[in-house]
Amino acid sequence: MRLTFEGHDYRYAVEQSLLAFFPGERPVYEGEAPCTAAVRLAMEGETACAVTELAVDGKTSRGEARTDLSGAKDDYERERRKQRAVKLSFFEAARSLTGITPAWGALTGIRPAKLAAGLLEEGKSEAEADAVLRDVYFVSDSRRKLCLPCAKAGLEARRDLQEDGISLYVGIPFCPTRCAYCSFVSNSVEKSFHLVEPYLEALLAEADSAADMVRELGLRVRSFYMGGGTPTTLSAEQMDRLLGRLNEKFDLAGAIERTVEAGRPDTITAEKLAVLKRNGVDRISVNPQSMDDRVLAAIGRRHSGDDIRAAMELVRGAGFPHVNMDLIAGLPEDTPERFRRTLDEVIAFGTDNITVHTLSLKKGSRITLEGTRIPTVEEVAAMLDYAAPALEAAGFAPYYLYRQKYMSGSFENVGWCRPGGTGWYNIYIMEELQTILSLGAGGSTKLVDPAQNRIERVFNLKYPQEYIQRPEKIAANQAAFRAFYKK
Repeated sequence: MRLTFEGHDYRYAVEQSLLAFFPGERPVYEGEAPCTAAVRLAMEGETACAVTELAVDGKTSRGEARTDLSGAKDDYERERRKQRAVKLSFFEAARSLTGITPAWGALTGIRPAKLAAGLLEEGKSEAEADAVLRDVYFVSDSRRKLCLPCAKAGLEARRDLQEDGISLYVGIPFCPTRCAYCSFVSNSVEKSFHLVEPYLEALLAEADSAADMVRELGLRVRSFYMGGGTPTTLSAEQMDRLLGRLNEKFDLAGAIERTVEAGRPDTITAEKLAVLKRNGVDRISVNPQSMDDRVLAAIGRRHSGDDIRAAMELVRGAGFPHVNMDLIAGLPEDTPERFRRTLDEVIAFGTDNITVHTLSLKKGSRITLEGTRIPTVEEVAAMLDYAAPALEAAGFAPYYLYRQKYMSGSFENVGWCRPGGTGWYNIYIMEELQTILSLGAGGSTKLVDPAQNRIERVFNLKYPQEYIQRPEKIAANQAAFRAFYKK
């Protein structure tokens, strides 16, 4: 669809609305196209007026939205209100033309719970916040039921924050094989085994200097998370060396959680689990994505459902207080019935965290590049419509959620936990509550100053080879980190 803008450049908001209504379309800004959207924004005094005119398959429609800017407290708030008017105008035009109301209505952002939390902070009751989501943004009953508990969990996390607290993320960008849906910067160890040891040495050096910086600035690590890739791709000796150094250099005594992704069952051994326990890890994540062998083969996994079951026996025997399992709705070869069987079995494992993702069709993934057949939007909706009540019946509640671009059906990813099982790092990063210091290739440090409503990002080099070869980039990033805290 060709998009033309006048009076604004809110590309992200319009593109996300486009994908929600017309998932087969992609935005273009030049040349001719059979489908078009003209989105205009104009000011009438202190009122922002947005108009969208759509033309799709010979049909046309028009949507309008207005918003008063006079009560906005700052420029950021004014921009947010104008962007909302643009989104609502596109939403009205698209809904009129298609007769469809997406599950998340007119909401297009990554963090819908952040909006709900803002309404509660303004003093609105849960019923009033729910009414805004329903009447202003047209969010469906089922998605509002997800959103408000996540908003409340975010507010609880914010209340418990400490001014000197940060989270520490360590990235291990290696996996046994590359999954078909993956677009992350992760390397198959089959092809890059020679990089693992030099990468680990570079990471240890970065950790040493980062720990000195954190101590110098008077900061404390409140939450620790090691992700990837698959951290348990490292050998037990390598894992012990890395975690031992992190414990030595950083003061992790005050951390409320220490999480490591033991994501792939084919990397889990009793020896590695013992290393994790010995180094203070109290939360691990085992990510089968599916228990069905046909689905596992279709996404490029070299393990079976039985391998997952065997890994979970080891995990149960190791006695970790908290265990998460990740699933993805919408994978190749999956069906609503297969997904239901997977979820029922994962619930039966007795873990206190289950994250239900929706497949996101990333540009660099093999699914996108090869045109692999995936379940329809209706099939994915059936999977998610089963998941929520099944998890609730098993004692789980939603505590964080986020959305991604090119997500099937424009749905969501939701973290569910049983009482006492909240993964605080997930809330901190999704709701942008606390600085996340990221170490390793592909790491994205998010610097957060809640008092000033200020967020800055610093990115490590993406690929292991360049990360190893360019330590000056790490030094520059740490200089930026220091400067942020000394302003």
